[in-house]
Amino acid sequence: MSLAAIHTPFLSEDFLLQNEYARALYHNYAKNLPIIDYHNHLSPNEINQNKKFENLSKIWLAGDHYKWRAMRTLGIKEHFITGTASDAEKFQKWGQTVPFTMRNPLYHWSHLELKRYFGIEELLNEASAKEIYETCNLRLQTDEFSTLGLLNQMNVETVCTTDDPTDDLAEHVSFVSKQTKLQLHPAFRPDKAYTVEQPEVYRAYLDRLTTSSGVSINSFDTLLESLSNRIDYFHLRGCRLSDHGLEQLYFFQENEFNIDTLFQHLLQGKILNPREVKFFKFKTLAALCKLYHKKGWVQQFHLGALRNTNSRSLKILGPDTGFDSIGDFDQAKSLAGFLNELDSTDQLSKTVLYNLNPRDNEVLATMIGNFNDGSSKGKIQFGSGWWYMDQKDGMEKQLNTLSNMGLVSCFIGMLTDSRSFLSFPRHEYFRRILCNLFGNDVAKGELPWDEEWLGKLITDICYANAKNYFDFSPSNFKS
Repeated sequence: MSLAAIHTPFLSEDFLLQNEYARALYHNYAKNLPIIDYHNHLSPNEINQNKKFENLSKIWLAGDHYKWRAMRTLGIKEHFITGTASDAEKFQKWGQTVPFTMRNPLYHWSHLELKRYFGIEELLNEASAKEIYETCNLRLQTDEFSTLGLLNQMNVETVCTTDDPTDDLAEHVSFVSKQTKLQLHPAFRPDKAYTVEQPEVYRAYLDRLTTSSGVSINSFDTLLESLSNRIDYFHLRGCRLSDHGLEQLYFFQENEFNIDTLFQHLLQGKILNPREVKFFKFKTLAALCKLYHKKGWVQQFHLGALRNTNSRSLKILGPDTGFDSIGDFDQAKSLAGFLNELDSTDQLSKTVLYNLNPRDNEVLATMIGNFNDGSSKGKIQFGSGWWYMDQKDGMEKQLNTLSNMGLVSCFIGMLTDSRSFLSFPRHEYFRRILCNLFGNDVAKGELPWDEEWLGKLITDICYANAKNYFDFSPSNFKS
């Protein structure tokens, strides 16, 4: 018998499901659940305007630094990645790259996305790229492939975009009047309010924040007043969660510096030393988190990215173009201090912690247990595998660590963290991996085969826990 006759077909209906228990859990419970994507970087304008993309390169390659890194590694010139090559030429180069991404999640994601959205089962490679490109381009012009059509195809119930405090949220307000079944919510991302390493850049941001808040910012107190104003504004427009991207959380037990003096130094254009910067971030974040608690928001912290490591590429291409990596920052002690600072006055909101370095899995999985207080199910969450960790091995490690040191049954599940409208099969990818872990435990006799109960746990992790954790009731929105 030939190997071709006995091998498991690629991307079959039982993809990643290694036994009958895993298959039953996925097909009977996880497969058809709606998606709550509570953290991504989709454009609210493109959702509200129900945009149709001109071609597959525009929707699939533009802005995707995962693909860009792979193409650069293969030796493809920047001209065909972010440069002036035509969209057709760029896609042809991506097709050339895909066969070389085997064992990278890009290989799975790319073919899963082509199959789920476009029904294309042919492998993408240099020879097939032109025909796939042309076929998909035709379909992208139909209503089913508008932004709302694509989200509907994947049964997306809720999308939370990522929005700066200065955003007017006009697209979110407009979208509510459309009365679609999709819920679109903003998420408050105030990173620029405490990124003070470059005073000139920071002062320019304060000018924008002054304009949007109507508060003249000339002191640390007025900075907080302006941010509080924007939190109120966001809350009335459906925002129920915040997000922050940091190397690490900071904590100072004593007032080592005078925060007002530091703020005046920034206004004067003086550069703060590294410890002063950390103190400023700590004080600002602690104040923000108390405001979130007052509103009943969920707060998210994405920790551990080492950004913009390639200065030459940063100068030419700008940030977020594929030159960031996993950082090795100490997390445990300052994270514990920061969370305790809020909890000591009972002002710690529901919190989701994400780590980029897998060495910190056990740190976060045990940290969350320190601050769960019985006030709500899974109040403090160890977030899903993020960025470099949102692949099969990273997801399995996160799920196994959470299982070993916490309650995976309380986990709020997957998110895309993506800028692409074609990325939602990542929820399917996660669900298959999750069901396979449980199914393998049953097959090994490590869990009983109680299908009804295990099905409930799978349903909770994939959908119900997030549904109950976040307050996304449409009645909470006011224009």
